[in-house]
Amino acid sequence: QVQLVESGGGLVQPGGSLRLSCAASGFTLDWRDIGWFRQAPGKEREGVACISSADSSTYYTDSVKGRFTISRNNHENTAYLLMNGLKPDDTAVYHCATGICSRDEFVSYEYHYYGQGTQVTVSS
Repeated sequence: QVQLVESGGGLVQPGGSLRLSCAASGFTLDWRDIGWFRQAPGKEREGVACISSADSSTYYTDSVKGRFTISRNNHENTAYLLMNGLKPDDTAVYHCATGICSRDEFVSYEYHYYGQGTQVTVSS
């Protein structure tokens, strides 16, 4: 069964950290770009970060630059999102997905794989 499963979300105070994991099964991440979207209530889905399969180049949306770090471990078939300096505006459901990663954006289409998401809540 092809799936992406996220974990690592939770409730954290402002300024805190979380590391999200995205485990792939049923297919290999080796030749796929992978990244993270987030969606907060009442807001559009936003591409947060991605990492390419070709050379591990990365993209980050402006609001998370310098705070979030995306990485991948092809041996583990897993991608990660380390989130430091979390802010209340980071509160959202975070989904990992395969897609197309460029220096300017991360896009994912219907034929790409998309996980169910993990809730991140930043609140005091």
